Amino acid sequence: MKNAERINPLSDLSLGSACQIVSLELSGLLRRRILDLGIVPGTLIRSIRRGPSGDPTAYLVRGTLIALRSEDASQILVRTLSNGEECV
Repeated sequence: MKNAERINPLSDLSLGSACQIVSLELSGLLRRRILDLGIVPGTLIRSIRRGPSGDPTAYLVRGTLIALRSEDASQILVRTLSNGEECV
């Protein structure tokens, strides 16, 4: 493998960038709610905008805009998509 995939927290994704969910490090009710929103491993997601103070961030997931706090997004691990990969 020439270029090792970089796995980062969703909270590190820059605005306008796209990624794919690798794993969820959440637990309990928050994990259940995130899964119910369609944020599951393999899902494509794009960072759209941030709140005035930098938190929360709005993400486009399966055609729906979802806002997540940085604290929660930091527990979702993703790999950034390269230019040739399809995105939402």
